[in-house]
Amino acid sequence: METSNWPAIIRRSDIEKLGISAYHFYALAQTGEIEQIAPGIYLRAGELDDTTATLASIALRNPSATICLLSALAFYDLTDEIPRMTDIALPRGERTLATRFAPIRWHAFDRETFGLGRNLHPIADDIAIGLYSPERTIVDAFRLRHEIGVDVANEAIKRWLRRRDSSPSSILKLAESFPKAQPALLSTLQVLL
Repeated sequence: METSNWPAIIRRSDIEKLGISAYHFYALAQTGEIEQIAPGIYLRAGELDDTTATLASIALRNPSATICLLSALAFYDLTDEIPRMTDIALPRGERTLATRFAPIRWHAFDRETFGLGRNLHPIADDIAIGLYSPERTIVDAFRLRHEIGVDVANEAIKRWLRRRDSSPSSILKLAESFPKAQPALLSTLQVLL
């Protein structure tokens, strides 16, 4: 059966819509025409790179998962650091997910502030994963500077300030919700401005 007209990501629940039997579907998985990327979630072979496939499987299983910290800084070109793992935040208390292809570093963020600065970033077909805004990512870098490094946080704010659309007042307003980040961020901005 020709799989090229199928969507890139296929759920086990899509088998009936595809017009094939479960036996034939699993036979395609055995031959490598489709590959399992998470329980009940499959991908057409060669459709996505390992990291994107992993992010898609995470987004499908937990829509609140959000790219954060060093991975988000790299996405926005606010650091020269190359993340060895993808940083993903979940609301505190939610369970991390097993992944098969790419290494993930899980973070638990406070439920009350989890949605602040959170946007959706499309990754494949109709799948999107959460991604924190540059401002939220910088606030988190200052809040968790003991984990990612003071130099990384300072470099991120310097790069962000060079952008036309940067607004120190907006980042300070956001930082009000994060008391651990606010003093360090304020003193750094005072030095830089």
